[in-house]
Amino acid sequence: MPFESSSTAEKVGAPRVTQFSIFLANKVGALMEVVTILNNHNVHVVAISVQDSADTAIVRIVVSDPESVQDIFAEHEIPHAVCDLVVVELKEGPTELGKLLAALLAADINIFGSYALLTRPRGRTALALHVEDNECAISVLNQHGFQILGQSDISR
Repeated sequence: MPFESSSTAEKVGAPRVTQFSIFLANKVGALMEVVTILNNHNVHVVAISVQDSADTAIVRIVVSDPESVQDIFAEHEIPHAVCDLVVVELKEGPTELGKLLAALLAADINIFGSYALLTRPRGRTALALHVEDNECAISVLNQHGFQILGQSDISR
């Protein structure tokens, strides 16, 4: 999968951020093993969400170097899937969440999942969104004054 980068994603069709969904056995230390492998390759997790069940866990991550991760996962036989996210900067912090949700609701854009970033790009809160229609979400959020971040905005 090709990866694009830019200093910022300001227009429709601009690059988004890559999410990796990792499928792990639900056992103590499984996530630590993956994070250690990534860190050993100088790749850092910048956002994370974990959903577990009795047998397995789905760990969704955003990393500092997505171009390397697919090869790393293949080398270590870590099962995963990839999708694009829309990452939105919240200039005023959590008080803007309602405005963001209202904008997406008005455009009838379904949110499949979201989580906050561990890093604070430009010192501001950022929210990763897995939405039904990335292009429409970017357009709508830009129209409502939200800044959309690209991979280079969140990577070290």
